Amino acid sequence: MEFKRIILKLSGEVLAGKTKHGIDFERTLEIAKEVKECIDLGYEIGIVVGGGNFWRGKSNEYMDRATSDYIGMMGTVMNALALGDAFKQIGVPVRVQTGVEMRQVAEYYIKDRAIRHLNKGRVVIFGCGTGSPFFSTDTASSLRAAEVNADILIKATKVDGIYDKDPKKYKNAKKYDKLSYIEVLNKELHIMDSTAISLCMEENIPIMVFDINKKGNLVKVITGENIGTLVYDEKKSS
Repeated sequence: MEFKRIILKLSGEVLAGKTKHGIDFERTLEIAKEVKECIDLGYEIGIVVGGGNFWRGKSNEYMDRATSDYIGMMGTVMNALALGDAFKQIGVPVRVQTGVEMRQVAEYYIKDRAIRHLNKGRVVIFGCGTGSPFFSTDTASSLRAAEVNADILIKATKVDGIYDKDPKKYKNAKKYDKLSYIEVLNKELHIMDSTAISLCMEENIPIMVFDINKKGNLVKVITGENIGTLVYDEKKSS
């Protein structure tokens, strides 16, 4: 499967690294360096970041859901700015765009502008999710992938692919190498929410799930090494 333009979904927890909360700047710099390796190989990369290292809106049962989600969006902006700074430190051209306008901090997301940045070899980091409450950053990553005509959506996780059950709890958990979108939905595998999976299925955007915590894995995934789990429609991809 060949592709050039990639949307990488990073959770906030990945940027937290060993600190478990907030931002681990050494880990953030490591991720930026791995992305740079991919840029140097000629790939175009946009990144959607989560905000779970600062705030998890759904778990806050004492607050209005929309308000809680907006607070979570602010967390994604902090992560986006920190990651953007890491790219600047290693000489990678980068732009941070947000789904909620905050002109002193970042560009407001405009599809054509984001595509122009990608065409020029700049990393584009998308903050604020979709810009609306009630939608996860997984859905935002699927939406941005569809809007910028990405060839694949790569989701960075703490496990090496998709399993039929939690591999940390069950030693007999089975890892899948490939799955269809329908299988992911029917088996309720919860690697992404159903809205995100359905949008990728409708737009025929393959999803790769892999372990970002093993050094070099991002380059391996992008260059076609058989690690992680691929979710796609085999008929449409053939």
